[in-house]
Amino acid sequence: MGGLREVAAPFVVPGPSGVAIRGSLKGLTGQDERVLRLVGGLLGSLASRDLKVRCAAGLDHDSGQWAERKRAVTGQSSSRWAGSITKATHDQWALARRGQSAYIHSLQAGIGMIARRLSLPVGSKGSKGSPGGYRSRQEWFAKSRRLRLLEERLERERADREAGRVRVVRGGRKLLRNRHNLQAARLTGTGWRERWEAGRWFLQADGESGKRWGNETIRVSPDGEVSIRLPAPLAHLANAPHGRYILACRVHFRHRGEQWADRIAANRAMAYRIHYDVERGRWYVTASWQIPPVKMVPLEAARSGGLIGVDMNADHLAAWRLDAHGNPVGEPRRFDYDLSGSAPHRDAQMRHALIRLLHWTQRHHLSIAIEDLDFQAETTREKHGRRKRFRRLISGMPVSRLRSRLTFMAAELGITLVAVDPAYTSRWGAQHWQRPLTTNTRTTTRHDAAAVAIGRRALGYPIKRRTQPPPQHRSDAAGHRSVQATSGILGREGTRPRIPGPRTRSAGAGCGAKAGNQGVPPSGSWGSAHNRSEHTAEHESWQQDSCSVPRNGPGTARSWVRHS
Repeated sequence: MGGLREVAAPFVVPGPSGVAIRGSLKGLTGQDERVLRLVGGLLGSLASRDLKVRCAAGLDHDSGQWAERKRAVTGQSSSRWAGSITKATHDQWALARRGQSAYIHSLQAGIGMIARRLSLPVGSKGSKGSPGGYRSRQEWFAKSRRLRLLEERLERERADREAGRVRVVRGGRKLLRNRHNLQAARLTGTGWRERWEAGRWFLQADGESGKRWGNETIRVSPDGEVSIRLPAPLAHLANAPHGRYILACRVHFRHRGEQWADRIAANRAMAYRIHYDVERGRWYVTASWQIPPVKMVPLEAARSGGLIGVDMNADHLAAWRLDAHGNPVGEPRRFDYDLSGSAPHRDAQMRHALIRLLHWTQRHHLSIAIEDLDFQAETTREKHGRRKRFRRLISGMPVSRLRSRLTFMAAELGITLVAVDPAYTSRWGAQHWQRPLTTNTRTTTRHDAAAVAIGRRALGYPIKRRTQPPPQHRSDAAGHRSVQATSGILGREGTRPRIPGPRTRSAGAGCGAKAGNQGVPPSGSWGSAHNRSEHTAEHESWQQDSCSVPRNGPGTARSWVRHS
């Protein structure tokens, strides 16, 4: 491939494995909120202690220690609350391990890039794929110090990973750091404390199949009644038998409400989580359950009738429909979204753009081809250097959120997703498809051309267009063709071989005696531009009757009288 990296084969994206829906708890009384805060605070403290024990165990943790942790939490709550807490703690520890591994890879990438640039001469230019040397001696010296700092961090992280140590903050490390700079975070001390306590509450319970309405700890009846099994220290607050507390409000799930009702009617497992939104001052309950894996469509069936190539950008989705042969059909489409503002606003913008894309795809009964993007290794400042604007651009693109949203929404509508390798799609698309697809009434953008390239790669066709026919005649008068012989072919720089035969359009190769010789006519002959040597007419007498009339009938030659 001449230095180009190997392109991975396209594949069909697997469907989602779970569903989560949310409903609002409206109409809570003061007593209801007080009970929820007390239960969440008590279970949150138990979860913090259990997380400390789990992190201290490290890699030596086994099933026996897990059972011991569960018994310690059960004595202060209940067996079902203890099961939910220990499972959530283990998942949080595993998530911290994955984050630790990603951080190590990021440090290795940064160290490798700095070491490479330090080895280059100061001021040397780089290529489009990799940067060159540093611009000045001062920058070179600063980066050499940063290299030592990153190497120390890498050594420390590797030691922690080998020992099984992780650093986890219940409530979020970002919120913890905001405590030291409340003015920049636009928070007050009271407001920060409220967010911190709400983030550390624990009010979630795993479902159990065969139990009444799928959950014994947090139970939601078909008519929306919510009841909670209180922990042992708070059993005196119960307002229902068996130590349960029934909230005064009702919850209604508008999205997928019928599916939720069918599951709890059959007493299938249903997990619930109650949380408090500090900004809105509202309580919510989230119901989640697992679904059987969706049967994946074979790749050949997904691209049998063509598909729609989609290119994701910072402010829009560029899409173009392709037929089964990889040819663009119709006009390109653009689905805009705005990623500025709060997180709920960005999420709503993204969902609105995706649903428009999916509805357009559903009308054509096609699949969607999209890039398998992952910018985790590309956002490092060591690779892009002073290109802060570009770094902010790729860091702000919600790749993982868009990927998960698109997977869930496409599965709901029965649309198949085909993921392709993102290598060179924008570059080759602009090189081979942007200009040919531009007309007097349509301006094809670079992103539209990238959508065509993505669709062709998903269909199994090369992005580069095939060789164009020779211009004017069979020589290189108009320059080289679009595809030339490779460097391994001998004689590729030489002239083309001469094809035997005539150079006239009136006769084919080897046809007629006059086609072989195009000599210069004899001197003094009149009308030498039409004479041909060794022609039988040239040896006959040119004398004709003065009364003869030129004939110009069809199929006859024009005769002229000449007197000697």
